[in-house]
Amino acid sequence: MSAHPTPSIRTVKVWDPGVRLFHWTLVASVALAFLSSEEDSALSAWHVPAGWVAAVLIAFRLVWGAVGGEHARFSNLIRPSRMAGHVKGLFAGRVHASMGHNPLGGIAVLGLLALTAATVFTGATGGEDTHEVIGYVLLAMIALHVLAVVVMSILSRDNLIRAMVTGRKTTVHFPDAQDAAPPARVAVPLAVLVVAGSAYAATRMDPGAFTPGARVEAGETGEADQKRERGEGDGAGEADED
Repeated sequence: MSAHPTPSIRTVKVWDPGVRLFHWTLVASVALAFLSSEEDSALSAWHVPAGWVAAVLIAFRLVWGAVGGEHARFSNLIRPSRMAGHVKGLFAGRVHASMGHNPLGGIAVLGLLALTAATVFTGATGGEDTHEVIGYVLLAMIALHVLAVVVMSILSRDNLIRAMVTGRKTTVHFPDAQDAAPPARVAVPLAVLVVAGSAYAATRMDPGAFTPGARVEAGETGEADQKRERGEGDGAGEADED
């Protein structure tokens, strides 16, 4: 009989509620923005609001990356010293589970955040061609990210998707693991202020930012006003003749 008993398998906290809420809300907003991108789509009225929601979420994530839980912080995403060993291990067929994001996963998160921000910025500033190109690059990166998550879940026998839903992982691969450090005390009030402030800023830039179809309706109203100014409205020609 072994003198060292096998540690019991537990579950520990990894992802805090803030980062999980951000993750799945951003997934929903990006999916809605893509599905509503065509003008003849039944969801087209939701394209602009979905983009502004994504913008607010990016602002939240920037703050949460500084004051959020242990594995949500940017300091745990950017780990250059571990990158070379991680990549060599992948090419050698050695795949190891990680409590938070692995080094490549952390870089992928930053890249996706940057691409989402760039997509929102070009959409808000009217760079339609650039907006479309960056949007498709973002979709390609999302597809690659999902594929990588599935493959890593299988190879490492660590269900990454379930962990992002529940916020917990088992200690099968980490027998001595403890709960991740929680967000800072100021995290929630600071995040609320940032979300409220960024949402307000969005409505200052675009009064109909979160109102589905507001921009389309404003455009139609503008066209009608221009026609009336040119005397092209109904009955305008008859009134002139009289």
